[in-house]
Amino acid sequence: MPGKLGAALSSPVQSSPSPSASPWRQLLERLLQLVLLGCLVGLACWPFNLMDRWQDLLLGQLPAFSRQGWRVSTLLLACSPVLVVPLLLVLQRGLLSRGAGSGIPQTMRAIAEPDQALRWLGPVPTVQRLLLWCLATLSLLPLGREGPVVQVGAAVAAGLKRRFPMLLPGLSPGNLLAVAAGAGLAGGFNTPLLGVVFVAEEFVGSFSPTLIWPALIVSASAMGISSLGGQPQFALGVLPAAPLELLQLAWAVLIGVAGGLLGGLFGRLLLWFTRRCQGLIRRQPLRLGLVIGVLLAGFLLLSGGGSGGDGELVMAHLLQDGSLGGALGGSGSGQLLSTALRVVGPVLALGVGIPGGLIDPAFAFGALLGQTLGQLGAEPQLGLALGMVAGLAGATQLPVIAVLFALRMAGDQQLLPGLVLASALAAMVSRLLVPEPIYHALAAINAPADPARPQGAHGTY
Repeated sequence: MPGKLGAALSSPVQSSPSPSASPWRQLLERLLQLVLLGCLVGLACWPFNLMDRWQDLLLGQLPAFSRQGWRVSTLLLACSPVLVVPLLLVLQRGLLSRGAGSGIPQTMRAIAEPDQALRWLGPVPTVQRLLLWCLATLSLLPLGREGPVVQVGAAVAAGLKRRFPMLLPGLSPGNLLAVAAGAGLAGGFNTPLLGVVFVAEEFVGSFSPTLIWPALIVSASAMGISSLGGQPQFALGVLPAAPLELLQLAWAVLIGVAGGLLGGLFGRLLLWFTRRCQGLIRRQPLRLGLVIGVLLAGFLLLSGGGSGGDGELVMAHLLQDGSLGGALGGSGSGQLLSTALRVVGPVLALGVGIPGGLIDPAFAFGALLGQTLGQLGAEPQLGLALGMVAGLAGATQLPVIAVLFALRMAGDQQLLPGLVLASALAAMVSRLLVPEPIYHALAAINAPADPARPQGAHGTY
């Protein structure tokens, strides 16, 4: 890395400071390194954010969002998983085998064993995962993006550390990867606090100032760069609801428990399906991919497109219009079926190792569940907000992250009491169904995997 950037990253300040070294100079040089790391992670997140916007444009043409009937072009788009999913599984077994899986378990391994970071976070698996995820995203598969953006953030730090071994010596190699991975999440979702809390709550289990302070700087820098495309501060809008705290808490109990049960069920299904697919991916990737592709295309046709994509467009339409269009409409039975499709679809896609994430899908099925329950008491918008956080906390068992993400998406801090209670209850109820947090449980399934071998032989989440 030539010029001033290379000089900054390889600065002598990273060795033991001499007694005569200026502490202000040391501080400024370290801050510069943190900001530069964050900016590079933010730049690396641009392709993911761009693909996400393109997916919304494609998905917006389908009946659930356009409020128009099917056309030849939209029918072909809805049927694209029939061709794309088999192609993805064949590529994951062969040419792009090192890019299979979401990216988070691979990042966890690299954080635990930084000397093996090149195997999990090197250029080859990073580019392959990006290619696989882009193909899946543009085919409207029901996948989020936290897995790939977390992995690419850590990959940027791993590459810099190999080039400049004296980069940020105050952070251990594992913590450096964790901080950059969180910055990838911040850059991918335009939420710096989300990235910081993900580092502490999921990767290292510690809110140590020596870790959190650098994570704040790197995540904020990554978000600043990745948001230059014009993403709004509140991605989905602001909820037009400000209920009393006691009313929030009463609904939070009901929806928190329901969201925890649904999130826990989602986790159990995903773990079960991932285990069941391990042998099939190895033996019959084409046939398995065809079956899953037909199912996902059928879901798209049945829901008018409401079952496709990462789920953000679903939540945006629920916030703005109160319901989805298409064959299922906004009736109670239709929304329950939509909820079921939003649960099963991500299980099918993630269970066979297609790169992606479960944050947005969990938010979407939680929002549908919460709004359906809220309609029973004439509080659909409150139910939607509480359902979002309960679905995510139930699926991930990360309640703090779920609350931060809900505030980021909906933007109304008056809902904080209900969001906190619903999130905590959902995580506790989910733990009864899935004893181990989902990311760790999925990582354990394919712990013996060797990235030099085809990933499909071991389970590829």
